[in-house]
Amino acid sequence: MSDTRVSEQAEIKPVDAQPQPVYLKDYRPPAYRVTHTELKFDLSATDTQVHAALHLERHPDSEPGLPLTLHGEKLSLKHIAIDGQELQEGEYQVDDATLTIPEAPDRLRLETVVVIDPQANTALEGLYLSNGMFCTQCEAEGFRRITYYLDRPDVMATFSTTVIGDREQLPVLLSNGNPVERGELPNGKHFVTWEDPHPKPSYLFALVAGQLEKVEDHFTTMSGRDVTLQLWVESENLDKTEHAMRSLKASMKWDEETYGREYDLDLFMIVAVNDFNMGAMENKGLNIFNSAAVLTHPQTATDGAFQRVEGVVAHEYFHNWSGNRVTCRDWFQLSLKEGFTVFRDQSFSADVNSAPVKRIQDVSFLRTAQFAEDAGPTAHPVRPDHYIEISNFYTLTIYEKGSEIVRMLRNLLGWDTFRKGSDLYFERFDGQAVTIEDFVGCMAEVSGLDLDQFMRWYSQAGTPEIDAHGEYDYANGEYRLTLRQRTPATPGQPDKQPLHIPVRVGLVGTKSGEDLTLTLEGPEGKENLGKDGVLHLREDEQTFVFTNVAEAPVPSLLRGFSAPVKLRFPYGREDLAFLLQNDSDGFNRWDAGQRLAMLALDDLIAAHRNGVEKVMDPRVTEAFRSLLNEPSDDKAVLAEMLTLPSEAYIAEQQPMVDVDAIHAARNFVKQWLAVSLRDEFLSLYRANQSDAPYAPDAEQIAQRSLKNVALSYLMSIEDEEGVELARQQFEAQHNMTDVRAALTLLVHSSRGDIADPALRAFGEKWAHDPLVMDQWFSVQVTRPQSDALDRVKYLMDHPAFSLKNPNRVRALIGAFVGQNRVNFHRLDGEGYKLLSDVVIELNRLNPEIAARIITPLTRWQRFDEQRQALMKAELERIRAEDLSPNVYEVVEKALAN
Repeated sequence: MSDTRVSEQAEIKPVDAQPQPVYLKDYRPPAYRVTHTELKFDLSATDTQVHAALHLERHPDSEPGLPLTLHGEKLSLKHIAIDGQELQEGEYQVDDATLTIPEAPDRLRLETVVVIDPQANTALEGLYLSNGMFCTQCEAEGFRRITYYLDRPDVMATFSTTVIGDREQLPVLLSNGNPVERGELPNGKHFVTWEDPHPKPSYLFALVAGQLEKVEDHFTTMSGRDVTLQLWVESENLDKTEHAMRSLKASMKWDEETYGREYDLDLFMIVAVNDFNMGAMENKGLNIFNSAAVLTHPQTATDGAFQRVEGVVAHEYFHNWSGNRVTCRDWFQLSLKEGFTVFRDQSFSADVNSAPVKRIQDVSFLRTAQFAEDAGPTAHPVRPDHYIEISNFYTLTIYEKGSEIVRMLRNLLGWDTFRKGSDLYFERFDGQAVTIEDFVGCMAEVSGLDLDQFMRWYSQAGTPEIDAHGEYDYANGEYRLTLRQRTPATPGQPDKQPLHIPVRVGLVGTKSGEDLTLTLEGPEGKENLGKDGVLHLREDEQTFVFTNVAEAPVPSLLRGFSAPVKLRFPYGREDLAFLLQNDSDGFNRWDAGQRLAMLALDDLIAAHRNGVEKVMDPRVTEAFRSLLNEPSDDKAVLAEMLTLPSEAYIAEQQPMVDVDAIHAARNFVKQWLAVSLRDEFLSLYRANQSDAPYAPDAEQIAQRSLKNVALSYLMSIEDEEGVELARQQFEAQHNMTDVRAALTLLVHSSRGDIADPALRAFGEKWAHDPLVMDQWFSVQVTRPQSDALDRVKYLMDHPAFSLKNPNRVRALIGAFVGQNRVNFHRLDGEGYKLLSDVVIELNRLNPEIAARIITPLTRWQRFDEQRQALMKAELERIRAEDLSPNVYEVVEKALAN
């Protein structure tokens, strides 16, 4: 392996010094609070001095007599004084994690000077160097690596920050708020002082210093204020900022129109950073972005990248209110800001693009990845009751399931009432650190609904399951729908209580093919729900009776995926084909097609496992034929409907994961459809070709998506005409979406005569662009051929790869272990060994990334005995190392279940 210098900043704890959990039930207010923070940074690669002056006062709600204890890690303390009086040895204590002053006055000004080493900080937490640029990442607990502080989200203070740096090497000096003073200093240095008037917790602090160029624009708020918008990037990336700026202005306008939220400073800045653990960070007024989440250009970024940038920019901007102005009391409330903000950014993206496609993509990801998390050894509630390492809880459960819980509230209350609840929440708790109860309480207050039972969504882990059964009474014109709910046991939670689940339903008439009017029989009489309505499932089992049903219906259940549950209903294959053609709900039309394909795939998986001939269900072929031959109003939806379930999703539907059978069955279906519908796919491809100038708008994205889906079917059988189309599409170099799609299909085929020169040409052309090279890595390591693992090992020694860069790790190692299941799960265990080698190395360099990338090994119980033994052996090998708290927690949970 290359580039593996050990970090002095990554905290390692020996196995015999096991990290201890933190419990929600132990929350107490801090002994002191900070009212104002003064910081001065004298930047140096290896010896940065941080001068801090904290204005502290004893917290009125804290226990009396508690000492002043500040957090601090990897700090070298050079000076400490209270109210100008230097403290003597014995008047304070310092250990690896805290600075304690036993006899501190009730009000004081604490001054400290510490020295830190940004260059050695490969963990990328606190202050670190990224390609010569100083950068911070303080969420969740990175600020304690900068200076001694009450590093917890319920301590909110105003900040004044002075940044000093070398004028030539660090011409740009940024921090939170507004610049109030700047000037020259001796020895070629200069300084800028920043004032942030809004109280914030330390996790929202930010500093960036380096050689950067800016793109500037302006936005006029709904109250008429002018806000300056700046995107700071390295000079070679100036031409990749237009889309991010456009997305930022669209987000600001949308938040004003949809939620009535106006930006509150005169300056909003985004900085692109190459080395970053997360996608982006919502630091007040100075958002720091992973370069992959902000830089786009038609020649270097795919449609998916454009849409991701749009969503991430919106997400971080929306945090200004749902996270910054109103923040979390403690980290157990993390979904209070993240779940709500994901819901907001998903709604924004749905409004500016195809709403059905956005919902399909979000739910596909949830059902594939988050449901797997719910079913694994690290399953946890949206609000966990304890953790060892908080960075391990930046999970899909907190974000994606948390978003679905907010969406359920919207479904239960309706948009207008939900908006009133959000208004009350922002107004009542502006400038405060609060809890999930505060948020849900506002929704209950404005709606009059009892949401006590609904709160169980935050405390119970696991994915609920609904078994549904329906009966039509021809004589009385009634349809009886029975719903039974259960949530499987999860680690530490064997027994579950019933949840309050909104189930949106429709009844589609089998004669008319149209939605029927829903009249619900209730204890207080009949209720007209219109063409579809939301049922409140609160008990273990409930039966809902619909009257005046004029014809036998097929139920359309969980429309729009109204709750994050697994739904089982005994649909026949004809029923699913009927819904695929007639359901008015775009999501459920797509879902019917996925369910129909899954039934066929289940048959083929069993056939492969039993060594019998595979036979294709003709109903699937005919369903796809009808989709291809009927005109579609939404090409983006059609592209999703023509896409087969992924191998990862198929695996989640199996009681035991048979990776080889799943791979073979899915390939069989795709190739069968390609042969049977070859002319239709060819016509679809040609009908969606275009030479129009590239635009990342919904219409063009849909057209490219549909075209490339068609090409993927043709290439699955390596149709000669399809191979030529792929070659031509690659060589046209019209845009990265088409180039990447064609290159992937060629590299994943057996046509090395075309693929190898294309891959070489792509690598040579883009060797200077790390983000494009990430695509080059991923294309190669996800190929289904048996040489994929050898390619991974070879590419780990490539000059463009570094284990120190999270983007490179995700592009090469993450793509292989997450997307190339048939090769990662090789029976010789070499894929598992490679991952454990990487995890052990990353544990020393960047524990946060190590803990995230280990996930595939933690799902060992889902596999056959041979693979189980191999995966457990690698987990045991990792456990034998001196582990960081991040990796220790994940490995212990995986082996304990």
